Amino acid sequence: MASGQLSRDEALECSHSRHACHVMLYSDTASQLFDRIPIRHVVLMQMRFDGLLGFPGGLVDPSEETLEEGLVRELLEELGVAVPVSIEDHVASSFAPSRPGSSSRLILHFYVKKMEEERILEVEKAAASTAVDHGLEVLGMVRVPLYTTKSDGGLPFFLSHSFIGNARSQLVDSLLRLHLVSPEELRHALRSSQRKHSEAARDLRAALELTEAQRR
Repeated sequence: MASGQLSRDEALECSHSRHACHVMLYSDTASQLFDRIPIRHVVLMQMRFDGLLGFPGGLVDPSEETLEEGLVRELLEELGVAVPVSIEDHVASSFAPSRPGSSSRLILHFYVKKMEEERILEVEKAAASTAVDHGLEVLGMVRVPLYTTKSDGGLPFFLSHSFIGNARSQLVDSLLRLHLVSPEELRHALRSSQRKHSEAARDLRAALELTEAQRR
């Protein structure tokens, strides 16, 4: 087992830790971008209130509910529709990266659930229209572009964004494990994403210089 990884049972024995559950919902699709670029799969993530990308879910209390019951409750608040999740959907449990000043460790439980595309569409509509957290804790659902355009748009740009906690590694691991993207495609996307990080840093420095100029 990888460093920091726990079995579900080991994680539940950590009574002094906090627990959070998140799920990657996905489906197959025959749709194409511009009628020529296969989209292949729909993978849902969300833009959080703090501007970071993450998966739907949240904190749960194993002393009051099972992990799956807590996750289903969180999904109802964030997606506006009931999405059943079972133990069979559980993929991994691990400690979240440590944060300065935090008095307790956070254990992240990650789930993956495949759905029919029609159901995914229902989730997207409900998340924007009936979910109580829409516009508050959740700013909106987003699809992960699993394609790479000739100009390295799509997945490379998406991976260059900022993610909460382990979300980026959870996404990459799931894409590989489920064969949603080939290792070669993902390797290219990650390398391109690193270059885009450098370009973004230069853009941020230029923007900062503009604000400094306004103060003079």
